Amino acid sequence: MPNVSSITEFLLLALADTRELQLLHFALLLDIYLAALLGNGLILSAVACHHRLHTPMYFFLLNLALLDLGCISTTLPKAMANALWDTRAISYQGCAAQVFLFIFLMSAEYSLLTVMAYDRYVAICKPLHYGSLLGSRACAQMAAAAWGSGFLNAVLHTATTFSLPLCQGNAVDQFFCEIPHILKLSCSDAYLREAGALVFSVSLGCGCFVFIVVSYVHIFRAVLRMPSEQGRHKAFSTCLPHLAVVSLMVSTAMFAYLKPPSFSSPSLDLVVTLLYSVLPLALNPIIYSMRNQELKNAVRKLFPYILLKHP
Repeated sequence: MPNVSSITEFLLLALADTRELQLLHFALLLDIYLAALLGNGLILSAVACHHRLHTPMYFFLLNLALLDLGCISTTLPKAMANALWDTRAISYQGCAAQVFLFIFLMSAEYSLLTVMAYDRYVAICKPLHYGSLLGSRACAQMAAAAWGSGFLNAVLHTATTFSLPLCQGNAVDQFFCEIPHILKLSCSDAYLREAGALVFSVSLGCGCFVFIVVSYVHIFRAVLRMPSEQGRHKAFSTCLPHLAVVSLMVSTAMFAYLKPPSFSSPSLDLVVTLLYSVLPLALNPIIYSMRNQELKNAVRKLFPYILLKHP
């Protein structure tokens, strides 16, 4: 049986059996990818070009858009290429790169969402200290910590996973290289080496989740005590998009990884994975701009600017 030293490529899950369905899946994934590029690209441009958006909240939103673009670009282009060219292959190095980048960017995004919860907590519960607690240096350090924690998490998991001997072939039952499906190819009990890395990640994730929940308990208490209805509306309009993004990311990921084995099938696993690895990244720009008039105005102002720059 093959082991890790003899495997030079992996075979990803085919999105469809017939050529017509493969092209249909390619077109669908392309539409999702272009929508994510457009939405996140507009947020990046709006925040970068408008000085009124040079605040801590929008600085973190810019980082979130960068992470969304990187994460969706890690998985979808390869899946689209395989559907278009009717192939399933991905090189061993390409698979390792996918695992590393996906964990790096998703972990960094979750850490950044935790930082954004702290930003909302300080803005609403400690508004007089906002400028001192969230200065430009503090914001840069917190963003760097989010990216750094994702990088360390990715190094840990990628190194552990790809040091395992593989004895169950090279067919990955997913449309991109994902650790649980690679572990299924490992030799008996070899996957236990990943247990230590998993404990670290789960502990970090639970800590972030508890921090977000506690922050929002304090935020909602402070908002409900506000005498002005206009003040409550403004506070909710800045918090609800962040809460929606966190809820979407956590709920889809929990369903993907904690669903009962009896619910598991290749087609269901594919749909669930798309829900947590693609859908939030494409919807984040819509969620953040829906109730944010300041961001919508900045995006509208981009179009005359673009037309003037490119007559």
